[in-house]
Amino acid sequence: MQIVPTLNFGGNCREAVQMYQRAFGGKITCLITYGEANDPAYNPILKDDQKDWIYHAEISFANQRIIASDNIDIPFQTSYATFLTVMLDTKEEVQRAYEIMREGSRTIYPMEATQYSSCRVVFVDKFGLRWGIMTEQTER
Repeated sequence: MQIVPTLNFGGNCREAVQMYQRAFGGKITCLITYGEANDPAYNPILKDDQKDWIYHAEISFANQRIIASDNIDIPFQTSYATFLTVMLDTKEEVQRAYEIMREGSRTIYPMEATQYSSCRVVFVDKFGLRWGIMTEQTER
């Protein structure tokens, strides 16, 4: 069994997955627009400007993946109830990822050492998703 995080966006999914790919060194393995999908379930509600929105995207990171898409069936709404935590090996990797993602973000906990991490930052990115990026070790 795998639990695969699925992220939803309101028209900016392509930009988001490209940023996450750069931040975490992943690879976009699938990127299908609504226009390409030609899905009969969505075609009746699809507006012209939504044809280039992302129907299905997948990003691979090592042995893990994230699925993402743009919502067209329900209005996009930001929620902070769930967030993604990314564990990296070194403080420098945390700093690099955060530097890529910080533009337009809102910091919740600034980058700092904690009792459980040599470097941790928690923020809401410009797409409205809450992230925690950190090292697992206190000595790195």
